[in-house]
Amino acid sequence: MIKIALSFLFIFSTNLYSEAYYEFDDIENEARFYNLIKEIRCPKCTSGSLASSNAPVSEDLKKAISQMIADGKSDTEIKNYISDRFGKDTLYDTPVEPNTYVLWYSPFIFLILCLIVFFIRERAK
Repeated sequence: MIKIALSFLFIFSTNLYSEAYYEFDDIENEARFYNLIKEIRCPKCTSGSLASSNAPVSEDLKKAISQMIADGKSDTEIKNYISDRFGKDTLYDTPVEPNTYVLWYSPFIFLILCLIVFFIRERAK
């Protein structure tokens, strides 16, 4: 009876047939990989990162990122590759450029305008 149970567990165990999907030489590269996939948006999903997505394009990107890490590319090179291929919207840390000035500076401008309106209303009282 025990032999049957063990053979049943052996045949139907998914862990026996699984292998590491992304293999790395050391722990630092693995940590880099997981940090990168948290910092990059999935091109298919609305707002999820690569880490939270199982879309085919994100799985392909994860494989490409792990391969680039194995090839010795830096984080900047990997991010540049992704942003060149899928657009700068795929990076959570959008760079400060002329076309993103509104994104970066509008909260400060809004705050200053609110403070101006507040002080004008206080003086009017």
